[in-house]
Amino acid sequence: MSSQLFAICFHATRPTELARFWSGVLGWELASGPQILPPTVDGATGGFRIRFLPSQEPKTRQNQAHFDLTSASPEDQRQTVARALELGGQHIDIGQLPEEGHVVLADPDGNEFCVIEPGNNFLADTGVVGALACDGTREVGCFWSEALRWPLVWDQDEETAIQSPEGGTKITWGGPPVAPKTGTNRLFFELALPADADRSAEVDRLLALGATRAAAGATDGGETDGGETDGGGHVLLLDPDGNEFSVRRPG
Repeated sequence: MSSQLFAICFHATRPTELARFWSGVLGWELASGPQILPPTVDGATGGFRIRFLPSQEPKTRQNQAHFDLTSASPEDQRQTVARALELGGQHIDIGQLPEEGHVVLADPDGNEFCVIEPGNNFLADTGVVGALACDGTREVGCFWSEALRWPLVWDQDEETAIQSPEGGTKITWGGPPVAPKTGTNRLFFELALPADADRSAEVDRLLALGATRAAAGATDGGETDGGETDGGGHVLLLDPDGNEFSVRRPG
């Protein structure tokens, strides 16, 4: 069985504060430690969680990925923006045009996100986190489609998007031009395997799809080193665009 998307992780200078912020904005459950869980459906938690890992590195550039939050109505969009501002978010300018309907904000650690206007057909079949919008090539979109076994729901003009067969948040890649990667990404994917899975075989599968092992000394926030496992049981890999992601120990 292939890996599942367990969490979207942020390197954060204030992880506990960020967990509280995003819990309040999304209405997701604040779990033990700096992470939040999506609403429970039919007795089981559906979708990925969001984790905030302590980091001493300040944010110095625009993130390679950001959340697009959905709105059911103009009033709902206004309420989401107001709630984010009350919790410590702020308006930012990343070059958006005045006539564009979405609102661009940053969380208390400077991570960008958008509150999308109602009526966006592309995000109509998603939840409150409509998309994780990423800077990336078509190659990396196809890689993640195979890695997670999520079908491509968009593949035009080098732009790609995938979505779980069960629905929910889409992950999108905008195609060229792709900004050069400098340093460690602030956001990364954490994959998990079922308890009875063979992690070595899964890592080999991901490598065959186009992943590479991270260089010696690379970390995902203190849990992974050089593509090998540590006491936390993580393996750090790079996708075809050089973005870090980790594979958790089964179970």
